[in-house]
Amino acid sequence: MGEKSKSKGGCCGWFIAFVILAIVVGAIVFTVMKKFGHSGSDKAPGPPGAVDQKYATALKTSLQFFDIQKSGKLVNNKIPWRGDSGLKDGSQAKLDLTKGMYDAGDHIKFGFPLAFTATVLSWAILEYGDQMDHVGQLDSAQDSLKWITDYLINAHPSADVLYIQVGDPVADHKCWERPEDMTGARPLIQVNASYPGSDVAAETAAAMASASLVFKKSDSSYSSTLLKHAKELFTFADKNRGYYSESIPEVQTYYNSTGYGDELLWAASWLYHATGDDSYLEFVTGQDGEDYAEWGSPTWFCWDNKLAGTQVLLARLSFFKAKDISNSYGSGLQSYRKTAEAVMCSLLPDSPTATQSRTDDGLVWVSEWDSLQHPVASAFLAVIYSDYMRTSQTPKLHCDSDSFTASDLRDFAKSQADYVLGKNPMDTSFLVGYGDKFPQFVHHRGASIPADAKASCKDGFQWLESSDPNPNVATGALVGGPFKNETFIDSRNNTMQTEPSTYNSAVIVGLLSSLVTTSSVVQSFT
Repeated sequence: MGEKSKSKGGCCGWFIAFVILAIVVGAIVFTVMKKFGHSGSDKAPGPPGAVDQKYATALKTSLQFFDIQKSGKLVNNKIPWRGDSGLKDGSQAKLDLTKGMYDAGDHIKFGFPLAFTATVLSWAILEYGDQMDHVGQLDSAQDSLKWITDYLINAHPSADVLYIQVGDPVADHKCWERPEDMTGARPLIQVNASYPGSDVAAETAAAMASASLVFKKSDSSYSSTLLKHAKELFTFADKNRGYYSESIPEVQTYYNSTGYGDELLWAASWLYHATGDDSYLEFVTGQDGEDYAEWGSPTWFCWDNKLAGTQVLLARLSFFKAKDISNSYGSGLQSYRKTAEAVMCSLLPDSPTATQSRTDDGLVWVSEWDSLQHPVASAFLAVIYSDYMRTSQTPKLHCDSDSFTASDLRDFAKSQADYVLGKNPMDTSFLVGYGDKFPQFVHHRGASIPADAKASCKDGFQWLESSDPNPNVATGALVGGPFKNETFIDSRNNTMQTEPSTYNSAVIVGLLSSLVTTSSVVQSFT
C-alpha cells in the first residue's frame, strides 16, 4: 500500500476523495433501490457485514455431503473412500443416467426429492452466491448443482417422458454394500402421458428453471437448455394432471406425494423469475392460485409441500418488482405475501400466532422422522424474508397486535442453526464433521463399510450391526435429529434419527450461506 501524502494539499485531496466516494456509494444505493422498486423507509441497507467464521466453517462442511452422494464417473473426487458407481444406470433405455445423487443412506435415485434438492440449492445460490463466493464455497455449490441438473436433463428424453427413479428400493434395502460394489439390477421408473406425475414433473421444472438462472451468466447455452426442459416439463405437468404416487403405487412407501398443486405453483413461480413471461404470473394468481395456494393458511416447507417456499418467492416480487407488474396480478401477489407473513409470524417464538410445535429448548419440531428438515427449512425461509425486509427497508412485520423486525426473523433463524450446530441440551452437533461431538453411527452404507472391504450384498450387514463407529466420516451429513423430548440415540439402526439425505443438505446449505456474513443485501436474480 502507498504512503499517505505529506504535502499541504493532502487534506484537500482526502476531502475530494471522500466526496467522490460518497457520490459513488450514493449511486450504488440508488441503483439498488431503483432496480428493485424500493419503497423507501428508514435507512438504506449497507453492504454485507463481516464473516461469521462459525457459519462459514459449517457451510464448507455441509457442502461436502453432496460429494459423498454423487453417482457416476467421479471427477476431481474429494472423498477418499468414494469411487465410481452406477456406471450403467439408464443403459437399458439407452440413456446416460449415471450422474445424480443417491438419496440418503441407500443407493436409490429418487427423482422427487432430488429435484427439490436442486431447486433449493439453486435458490440458495441465487440469494447468497455472493456470500458463498466470499468464503470460497460458490464453486463447490455450483458443481454439486450441475451434477444433479446434468442427470435431470438426461432423465427427460422427450417432452412427455420423465424418468423419476433409478434402482429398486425393495431390493436395495435387502443389501448393505458400498455403491461401488453394487451388482444388482437397476430398474427405471418413468412418468408419461399415460402414467402422469404432475408433482414430480413440476418439481423438476422448478429445479431446471431455478438452475437456469444460476448458470445464465456463466454458461448461457447450458442455461438455455435447462430453461427449455423446464418449460416442457411444466406444460407436461399442467396438461397431464395426476399424482405420481397414484400412477406408480410402489413409490408410496418412500416418497408419497400428498398433492401436485403446490408443485405447479412453485414451478410457475420459478418460470416467471426465469422468463418474465406473464402467463406464469397469471397461472399463480388465477384459478390455480385460488385452487391450490391455501392463502391465509401457513404450511411447513419440505420436499412434499412447496407452498411456504412459493409464498416467500412470490413475496419477493411485491417487495422489489411491484412497479413492473400489471395491476391485474396485484391482489393475487398480495395474497401470497400476506400468507408468507403468516408463515413468518408462526415461526417467531414471541408472536401471538407462534406455533407450539417446538422443543423445550426452542427447536421447531414437526415430525418424529427426520425432525430437523422442518426447522432448518423454516429458518432458511425466515432469513430470506428478513433480508427482503432489510433491503426494501420494510421496518415491521405485523403479527396480530404485535410487530417484529427483520432482526427478529434473523435471530430466529440463527437459533435454529445454532441448535443444529451443537447449542442444545445434548451438546451434540447434528452436522457430521462439525464441532467436537457429532454422530458416529450415521445410517449410511458407504460410511459404515471400510473402503478396502470386499463385501457382497448380504455380507455387508456385519457393518450395519457393528458396535464400532463408522470407519468413514460422512462429512457434511445433516442427520435426522432429536426427538421432541430432546434425546438422540446414535445408532446405525435408528434410521429416523441418524439417516441423512440430500434434501436436508440443501436446506442447511441454504441456511448457513445466509448467515456467513452478519447481514446481506438482496441481489437481482438476473
